[in-house]
Amino acid sequence: MSEATTAEPTIIARREGAAGTLLMNRPKALNALDLAMIRAFQAALDAWTTDPAVRLVVLEGAGGRAFCAGGDVRRIRELAIAGDTAEVERFFAEEYAVNRGIAHFGKPWVSLIDGVCMGGGIGLSVHNGPRVVTEGALLAMPETAIALFPDVGTSYVLPRLPGAVGTWLALTGARLRGADAVHAGLADHFVPRERLAALRAALVETGDAGVVARFAEVPPEASFAQHRAAIDRCFGRDSMPGILDALAVEGTDWAAEQAAVLRRMSPTSMFVSLELIRRGAGATLDECLEMELALTRVVVHRHPDFREGVRSVLVDKDGAPKWTPATIEDVDPAAIRRMFGG
Repeated sequence: MSEATTAEPTIIARREGAAGTLLMNRPKALNALDLAMIRAFQAALDAWTTDPAVRLVVLEGAGGRAFCAGGDVRRIRELAIAGDTAEVERFFAEEYAVNRGIAHFGKPWVSLIDGVCMGGGIGLSVHNGPRVVTEGALLAMPETAIALFPDVGTSYVLPRLPGAVGTWLALTGARLRGADAVHAGLADHFVPRERLAALRAALVETGDAGVVARFAEVPPEASFAQHRAAIDRCFGRDSMPGILDALAVEGTDWAAEQAAVLRRMSPTSMFVSLELIRRGAGATLDECLEMELALTRVVVHRHPDFREGVRSVLVDKDGAPKWTPATIEDVDPAAIRRMFGG
């Protein structure tokens, strides 16, 4: 018997009690999404949207280390290098269709987030709810480090977070622990890990998302609380030079750390991400997803930074990307506008 026929499915979908349950099951890959998983999500959405026996969905990640570490960008890079534009297009188009489907599902989509949840994992959880995090949760949108941009519909979500928190998260890729995610607006409830199994059982038994409140606790203060005003002052600016100038004026160790992080990211990605979030503030979710899909065609296929960023972070892991252009000061704003079709 071949390995393909003996391997466990990467998405385990079941009807349990009053719930449809989905378990992302690629633990060795931190449950990173491939096209087969995305299609399994779509199949579940298609089957359960009109199924009266399914009153809500419970989404989890297998393995204890991750909810979902995001999309399989190493594979996307391989396809881009091979010139397989059609397969790259399919991946992003189908992934974003799932994000849209979750938002329009019409029933609670309860994400039990324990462990790493980044990029595509946030796209699977943030558009519906309740969104539950534990003390072991770690959320981030780290796309600028690999020269991508906040996608999976987060160009709609991030500008609607409190103040300039969304812009800060998008540009720096800052990591949020579970309590932080609640304070930032990426999660709704903080539930200690030891209570997660009991919460799951109650959801399956009752089909009532309201039971989450019985298990939730008031989260500890956000680790970034002391910097909230500075986040708004600095990351509320409308240009990358403006943000860096504001951080310099701030004159604190925290501000210097943020500036250093921004200097390590792809300069082009910084500009693209900021422009995307500013446009997303005035757009619908569906419009944001269309805008993101159009950007993938430019960023993945026509600009060298995406391949270089994934190489540096995930392939060679040398942490020494060679960006084009090399600095924020060298980015041509007109070139960024052209990437948006303007």
